[in-house]
Amino acid sequence: MDKVTVFIALTGIAVLLQAGILMAMYFAVRKSSARIEAVATDVKTKVLPTIEQAEAMLTEIRPKLQVIAQNLQESTTMLRDQVQRVDATVNDVVDRGRLQIIRADELLTRTLDRVEHTTEMVHNTVISPIRRLSGLMQGVTVGLEFLSAAADVEMAAAERNAVQYHKTRCSSKVAPHLSCPRRQATLICGAFSPFPAKASSQ
Repeated sequence: MDKVTVFIALTGIAVLLQAGILMAMYFAVRKSSARIEAVATDVKTKVLPTIEQAEAMLTEIRPKLQVIAQNLQESTTMLRDQVQRVDATVNDVVDRGRLQIIRADELLTRTLDRVEHTTEMVHNTVISPIRRLSGLMQGVTVGLEFLSAAADVEMAAAERNAVQYHKTRCSSKVAPHLSCPRRQATLICGAFSPFPAKASSQ
């Protein structure tokens, strides 16, 4: 009996504890429900009007956004077309510039070739003959100078021989006190010289 009484008492205490816990949970849920209702009321009074205003603004702005998006798409398309045109124009200009550079290079090359050919032709047809003629004239001048120098040497030798011959004749035929100048001997004996007598420098 004692054990059964203890068991019943413990069981009763456990049931009371569970009842207390359930009561506490009930009051806590009730308080939470009150708070949730207050929050819901605040949401209804504050948040819902804001959401409705935002929805109205979106409804008003949606056509404008569609127009802006359409304009942006058209602008992007036009810009793409303009970029493609500019790209094509730039490529055309670059190709033409490259072609003009190639033509200028070919023209310059042909001009330099012609100048080189003309220079070579002038050198072969004008400068070389002039150089040959100049060398020939120098050779002729040297030959004439040599012949002139040889003639002068021969003339001087003939004059010395004539003077010596005349002095010999004068010393044998004329009195010792008479003189026989060199100029008179040259003039008198010039007829015996194979070359004409040179004019005096005096």
